[in-house]
Amino acid sequence: MPRKYFGTDGIRGRANAFPITPEFAMKVGQAAGLAFQRGEHRHRVMIGKDTRLSGYMIENALVAGFTSVGMDVLLVGPMPTPAVAMLTRSMRADLGVMISASHNPFDDNGIKLFAPDGYKLSDEVERDIETLLDQDLSRRLATSRLLGRAKRIDDAQARYIEFAKRTLPRNLDLAGLRIVIDCANGAGYKVAPAALWELGAEVLTIGDKPDGFNINDTCGSTHPETLVEKVREMRADIGIALDGDADRVLIVDEKGHVVDGDQLMAVVAQSWLEDGRLAQPGIVATVMSNLGLERFLGGLGLQLARTPVGDRYVLEHMREHGFNVGGEQSGHIILSDYSTTGDGLVAALQILAVVLKMGRPVSEVCHRFEPLPQILKNVRFKGGKPLEATSVVTAIDDAKLKLGNRGRLVIRPSGTEPVIRVMAEGDDRELVEAVVDQIVEAVAKAAA
Repeated sequence: MPRKYFGTDGIRGRANAFPITPEFAMKVGQAAGLAFQRGEHRHRVMIGKDTRLSGYMIENALVAGFTSVGMDVLLVGPMPTPAVAMLTRSMRADLGVMISASHNPFDDNGIKLFAPDGYKLSDEVERDIETLLDQDLSRRLATSRLLGRAKRIDDAQARYIEFAKRTLPRNLDLAGLRIVIDCANGAGYKVAPAALWELGAEVLTIGDKPDGFNINDTCGSTHPETLVEKVREMRADIGIALDGDADRVLIVDEKGHVVDGDQLMAVVAQSWLEDGRLAQPGIVATVMSNLGLERFLGGLGLQLARTPVGDRYVLEHMREHGFNVGGEQSGHIILSDYSTTGDGLVAALQILAVVLKMGRPVSEVCHRFEPLPQILKNVRFKGGKPLEATSVVTAIDDAKLKLGNRGRLVIRPSGTEPVIRVMAEGDDRELVEAVVDQIVEAVAKAAA
């Protein structure tokens, strides 16, 4: 059964328009607070956010909602999504909340929820919360004496920095490395550069001056062009690009070439295989990961388990089948030995550890396979179900016939914005481009 308010990554939309309004955010706080009041102890919720202007509005509305049902609130301010997940668990909170729309522009925002163990909520729990959201909760509010309190946790940043540093061997430091990090003017703008500096690196930081509007704006992992230029200009050893809530990472090598999540997973998989650290003979990725990654892993005797798009589905498969490495081509890298969700900083540190171990340039370390030509195009639509149109179904069937066994085709609506993503890959670039354009044209006409 589809969920009413929750998408693939929490509740998301345009800030100050339903469902991301202060009224609804307060109701989310009440519903989630009631859903996670289990037992007689004093309950508490951890709330973090990224740097969007609307974060102030949503944060205060959530505080009102949670305190009105008797939950105490711990506020950590701008912090990466994985930091909120980690702190939720380490501080024994009953619930964690991250206010962020991840890689989206500043005028979007979202509410992500984490269970006490730091993992994102299951579909079942999200449906339970949605049931409460559609009810009148006025009779379930706390009495005046039992209202919750709110306070700020001043050392939250230091706690996360220390956690991230401890994912590296004790005797390893980054001395001698010149690193440029692009924090996307987002949630990691303080903690990520600080962690790298404390580990001994020479750190040059860009995208670290958030003003409420410039998150992900021509910067970060969705726009690595600025980082590429800076790496070349400063003759850096490596560039690190986070996204707005710092749960994604892309790397730029010393030559200015962008390294995506598929290559990063290949680096970690081979290194951990050699060190005997892989929990299973393979990793987990989505249907969007390049066929070149699958072939590379096969050459190592490893499998690539594929899931639908969304880091939550990758993580669910990892937990169910015992994998400890997974992720997405976009840069969500989940290393479950350390984190309960994608963590851009921790993933970057693991890549740096391999670079130091091998003693070779990043361009050599992070190029493990030749990716197959892969074309991805987005078609924006305002409503309806263009994928069900006869003309679109015919175009897709024709494209599959043309590709045959020489490639893959993935067409899906985005879970976070009103676009349909059309992706194809194969050994023949011209054929791949042709089938994508054919489908995009059909979808655009149906959407119009």
